[in-house]
Amino acid sequence: MDKWTSASTKAELIEKIQGKLKSIIGANFIFTQPVELRFNELLTGVREDVAIKLYGNDLDVLATKAEEMAKIIQTVDGAADVRAEATEGLPQITVNYQRSKLAKYGLSIEKLNRYVSTAFAGADAGIIFEGEKRFDLVVRFADKNRQSIDDLKNLFVDLPNGSTQIPLSELADISYKPGPMQISRDNTYRRVSVGVNVRGRDVESMVEEVQQRLDAELGLPEGYFIEYGGSFENLKRAKDRLTIVVPIALFLIFILLYFALSSVKQATMIYMAVPLAAIGGIFSLFLRGMPFSISAGVGFVVLFGVAVLNGLVLVSRFNSLKLEGMTNLKERILLATEERLRPILLTAIAAIMGFLPMAISASAGAEVQRPLATVVIGGLISSTLLTLLVVPVLYYLVEKRSQKSNENKKGNINTALATIALIGCFTFFGTQSAQAQQLSQGITIEEAVTIAFENNPSVKAANLEIEKQE
Repeated sequence: MDKWTSASTKAELIEKIQGKLKSIIGANFIFTQPVELRFNELLTGVREDVAIKLYGNDLDVLATKAEEMAKIIQTVDGAADVRAEATEGLPQITVNYQRSKLAKYGLSIEKLNRYVSTAFAGADAGIIFEGEKRFDLVVRFADKNRQSIDDLKNLFVDLPNGSTQIPLSELADISYKPGPMQISRDNTYRRVSVGVNVRGRDVESMVEEVQQRLDAELGLPEGYFIEYGGSFENLKRAKDRLTIVVPIALFLIFILLYFALSSVKQATMIYMAVPLAAIGGIFSLFLRGMPFSISAGVGFVVLFGVAVLNGLVLVSRFNSLKLEGMTNLKERILLATEERLRPILLTAIAAIMGFLPMAISASAGAEVQRPLATVVIGGLISSTLLTLLVVPVLYYLVEKRSQKSNENKKGNINTALATIALIGCFTFFGTQSAQAQQLSQGITIEEAVTIAFENNPSVKAANLEIEKQE
């Protein structure tokens, strides 16, 4: 199959091949890739993408329930190549002894088992020495007498009298019966698995639907339980890691923005590029019909860093023009956007062109490359266009509000200063008027002399001198 064949064409070819192979009775077929098949087998012991394992004790119950599970899973949308693990069907030669005849002839089951084991598997009959070397002497039937079930039926057994022999078929029922093909165990539990490949749907939603259907339609005896493995198990572990890694990455991006701008408002403003980029990434996955995967999640982390970089370039120019003395807010925004348009487009286009070969790749590893590149390309397109529109608008609103608050603060300071000046003027004029009123009031000569004697320092000094002389 050509590597440039589209996914829909490949699916049609697989369906045609499956239709032709269904005529072969007893054969199961799986369509996968060599490396993927080996990894799945190493991780879960099953070659398919998803392994649904049933644990229990009875092999017959496990085989029956596995077939029921396979029939239910086949009706789920997106489930392909459903295969129940074969645990029965291996033909075995079964010997059922007739105990009544054994008692009649005076034989024991132990003796007959020893005859059968010696004839077909061999038994030690002695030791042979060749110089210092020693070898066991093994006795068994020749190769031509160990080819069919008739050779076992015609095995003659000695009777206790030592002179008569009878064939084993007279003492036991010998026939072919199906037996267990394999017995698989996990953590000391017997288990049987049902393998499922996923096509045209994401793994998580398909496994969730399978789980709901099995819980509702499959009845399990007590002591039997189901576990889900394969790529679904890896997806769960990877999502648990992403729930830790992504918040840490976003927090570090915000901290670095704050250190670069020394402003929480501007860091938050640039941080708006994160949801703007996520919109484009999700929309691009939807257009290409790709489900969310771990590689797509890694693509979102890469995308957020590049998208924030464009906003930082734009806002840094706004601040530099402000420091240069450009006070007109609208002119500052228009000039900075015009100057930074080319670097922003250059950064976005260079990243898009770098990821484009990965987005259209159809070679080995394309399942990992395509989602990652699709997210980055779609997110860069949306974040670049929206950054050039949304960030200037947010900057204008924030700066306008900041200017109004500064003007209000200046007005409040001027009002306070005017009030203090008026209060000081009123206090000063009130004091002067009070003193003028006191001076304008008329006093007598005796009061004036008394005040002079009380307040004149020379008079006080003369009086003190007189007291001293006395």
